[in-house]
Amino acid sequence: MEYMPYIWIGIAVLMGIIEASTVQMVSIWFVLGSLAASVSCIFTDNIYIQISVFLIVSFASLIATRPFVKKLTKFGKIKTNLDSTVGKTAVVTSDIDNRKSQGAVSVGGKIWTARSADGKLIPKDSNVKVVSIEGVKLIVEII
Repeated sequence: MEYMPYIWIGIAVLMGIIEASTVQMVSIWFVLGSLAASVSCIFTDNIYIQISVFLIVSFASLIATRPFVKKLTKFGKIKTNLDSTVGKTAVVTSDIDNRKSQGAVSVGGKIWTARSADGKLIPKDSNVKVVSIEGVKLIVEII
């Protein structure tokens, strides 16, 4: 099968185009695998060996470069003033009832909608601790 090197090179070019059109690294390993498979065509016409070379080189390069790629594409979370609210003590200004989707707390002079972390009813004027933020709601637990 003398046309197989061209097919493997075509696959490499296609994977290269896909890689170039994405923000993340998604197909660079298949480019390497298909290039290795095209080289294997010099030594054998057996399609199963070529596919094996493609798979082995693709996955070996994926495993070998994974730590580097993770480090390269790791983006840190941008801290905001909102993050400083987590861990603070708040006062319940309106009964917190998750089933009725109601409740509010006051933190640093600002009123926030709030939900109970454990789903229990928290009465007005209770002191609570902010454990997390989900969207625009503070998730709190009673102190």
